[in-house]
Amino acid sequence: MVVIDHHRNHTVRGSMVMKNLIVIVGSLIVAFAFNFFLVPYGILSSGISGVAILIGLITPFDIGLMNLLLNLPLIILGYYKLGKVITINTLICVVSVSVFLYLLPVIPVTDNILLSTIFGGIIGGIGIGLILKYSGTSGGLDIIAIILSRTSNVSVGLLLTAMNGIIVLISGAAFNWNIALYTLLSIYITGKMIDNIHTNHIKLTMQIVTSKGEIIRDELLKTVYRGITITEGYGGYTKEKKDILMTVVTRYEMPQIKKIVRTHDETAFINIFETIEVDGTFAKN
Repeated sequence: MVVIDHHRNHTVRGSMVMKNLIVIVGSLIVAFAFNFFLVPYGILSSGISGVAILIGLITPFDIGLMNLLLNLPLIILGYYKLGKVITINTLICVVSVSVFLYLLPVIPVTDNILLSTIFGGIIGGIGIGLILKYSGTSGGLDIIAIILSRTSNVSVGLLLTAMNGIIVLISGAAFNWNIALYTLLSIYITGKMIDNIHTNHIKLTMQIVTSKGEIIRDELLKTVYRGITITEGYGGYTKEKKDILMTVVTRYEMPQIKKIVRTHDETAFINIFETIEVDGTFAKN
């Protein structure tokens, strides 16, 4: 007899819908930052979106349409390197940002270019950070930054800031160096906000005390691809035999691991603490 857990399926669907909604909200926040703070003063954003803004400012092409077209090749790259789930969220985000850029008017909130630079960077960073936090990217250089972050200990925000140096040079050549410096400031602020929200590069050590150690170990090795150390112990009060699983993961992987553990053992004890440094082999994929 096959038993279908309708409650669990409903919960999974609800979680996916919520994540997609957050990605769309993050996309709206990004588009708002562009059209109300950055675009009115010719300040470019980070990544491919910055190139789309540049093309939109010097040609009759719509910024939203250019953002979509320029992102398509990188979305294909993301499919092969980051997987189906992130790619779907990326598509949702890129389409949403493009639509919102088209629908929202370009109206400056303030006549002060410095305030627009600062708040455009902050608001844009919040939007991108939310998108990255919930398993997506805002497209463009975010995809490359995530791929590079998985092969190094450099944070996504720092990688984006470094790669966007070319955007600053383009801005200076196309407009003037005052605008280029404002662009650099906006990109820097955006990167700092991303790092405050998107914390996937932070490593955590998880200790799992459970009576279902073998089952949990097998599923973790199949789905998370992390090394696991298992020791034997017993409850201090019950004296019941327990397995103690220890693994180092990224903050992004933590909810998935907790879900796997709870699926097999509702009473498992999970101890999680931040890891300062990993000296040895640590898979970034």
